[in-house]
Amino acid sequence: MAIFTDPIREHADFGPGDAEWLHLLVGDWQLIADLAFADLALWFPDPEGDYLALAHVRPSTTHTVFHKDFVGEKLRADLLPLVQKAWHSQSIERAGEATWNSEMAVRVDAVPMVRNGRSLAVVTSHMDVSSSRLPSRLELTYRQSAYDLLRMGTLGLWPDFASPTGSRRGAPRVGDGFIRLDAEGLVQYASPNGVSAFRRLGGADALEGRSLAEVTAGLLHERKMIDETLPLVVTGRMPWRTEVESRGVSLSLRAIPLRDASHRFGAIVLCRDVTELRRRELELVTKDATIREIHHRVKNNLQTVAALLRMQSRRMQSTEAKHGLEQAMRRVATIALVHETLSQGLSQNVDFDELIGRHFRLAAEVASPTQMVRTEREGEFGELASDLATPLALVINELVTNAVEHGLEDRGGTVRLIAERYSKEDGSEILRVSIADDGVGLPETPLEEGLGLQIVRTLVTSELDGTIRWEPVASGGTVVIIELPL
Repeated sequence: MAIFTDPIREHADFGPGDAEWLHLLVGDWQLIADLAFADLALWFPDPEGDYLALAHVRPSTTHTVFHKDFVGEKLRADLLPLVQKAWHSQSIERAGEATWNSEMAVRVDAVPMVRNGRSLAVVTSHMDVSSSRLPSRLELTYRQSAYDLLRMGTLGLWPDFASPTGSRRGAPRVGDGFIRLDAEGLVQYASPNGVSAFRRLGGADALEGRSLAEVTAGLLHERKMIDETLPLVVTGRMPWRTEVESRGVSLSLRAIPLRDASHRFGAIVLCRDVTELRRRELELVTKDATIREIHHRVKNNLQTVAALLRMQSRRMQSTEAKHGLEQAMRRVATIALVHETLSQGLSQNVDFDELIGRHFRLAAEVASPTQMVRTEREGEFGELASDLATPLALVINELVTNAVEHGLEDRGGTVRLIAERYSKEDGSEILRVSIADDGVGLPETPLEEGLGLQIVRTLVTSELDGTIRWEPVASGGTVVIIELPL
C-alpha cells in the first residue's frame, strides 16, 4: 500500500525517525484542523523548486475550504513565496491579507515542521474569515490551542513519539469534550461537552478554576484498580491516554502537554464518554466466552458418547458389531477434536494443520494395531472455517482408515497426506487434499462401497461442495484426490 511519503523518498534528506515523525503528524493532525477550524495541507519541496502536496485534512468543526482533492499537485504560485519563507525562516508565517475565492475570504498561515534544526515539511492552514461575527470564547480557545500545537511543531516538540497509537476504540476527539489546563493543572476553559462528560461521571456543573486532578480524585469512590497513568493525564504532564470509571460511566481521557523551548505552560485534555462502547465490547467478550463454553461442552458430550460406544463394543460378542461400534466411536472422537480446538480460541476458524497433525497419525495407528504404518505430510492447509473443518477431518479420517485397512492389507507401508492451495483463472481459491498409499492399488473390478466411503462421498459433495476421485499410483498404490472451494 502506498504511503504519502513515497513520492519524496528519493530526494528527501531525512534523518533517523524523520519520516516516522511526519507520519505521526498526519496521523494526529485532525486534532489541529478541528481546533483551528481550518483545512491543513502538508507540502514538501521537489527538485524543481516547487512544493508538492503530500496530504490534506478537512476540519470536522466547520465547513471545508477545499472541496476538491489536490494531494499530489503542486503549490499555487501565489502561495509559493509564503511557504518558501516559512521553510527557510523555520517560523510561522502569515499571509499579509486574506484572499478571496468565489465563495469566501481565506487566511493562510504557513508552519514549518522542524526537527533537529532541519525543516522537514511545511503545513499550511487555510481558514475562512469571511464571517463578520465575533468569535465565541470556545472558538478563541480552540484557535489558541491549535496555534500552540503548531508552534510546538516548529520547535520539534509535537507530535510526540510518546503519544498513544493503540487501536482501542473510543479515542477522544475535539468535539467530544475539550479542557484546557494551565501549568499547575487548573482548568482555564472547559467546553460544554467536557463539563457534561464529567457531570455524568458524578462531577460538578463547573470545572473552571478547579484542579482537574482533584475533581477526578473526588469521583473515585469505588475500590477499583486505578490506571497508574491517570494522575499524569489529568495534570497534563504526559501525552498519554487513560480511562476513569465511576457510577457505571466510563470516560476516556487524552492529554496533550503544551510546551515551548524551556518549559511546559499548560495542557489540553480531551475527554469522551465511552460507556456504551465499553458495554458493547463487554457483550462481545461475553458472547465469545459463551461460544467457547458451548464448544467445550459439545466436546465433553461427544467424548462421553465415544466412551459409551467403547464400553458397548467391549460387551459385543460379534466381531462385526464390535468393529462397527469402534468405527462410530472413532468418528465421534474426530468431531470432538474439532470442537476442542474451537473451544480454545476466539476465532471460529481452525488451525487445521495443528488439528490434523495430531489426528492423522492417530487415525493410522488406530486402524493398524498389528501393522507398521508410516505417515508423511506435505503442504499446509492453513486456517479453515469450522463448517469446513469438521467434515474435512471426518473425510480424512475415513480415507486414512480405508488406506490402511484395504490398501495396505495387513502389511507395512506408508500413508501420505498432501495439502495444496491454488487459484483458478476466475480468482477462486481451491484446496486440494491427497491421501496416497503404496499398497495393493485399485481392484480391477469396483467393489461395493461400504458405509465409510458412502460417508466420504456425501460429506465431500454436500458439506464441502467439492469433488473426489481415486487414481492409481505409477509405483504402486492408490491416491484419493479431493478438491474443494475455499
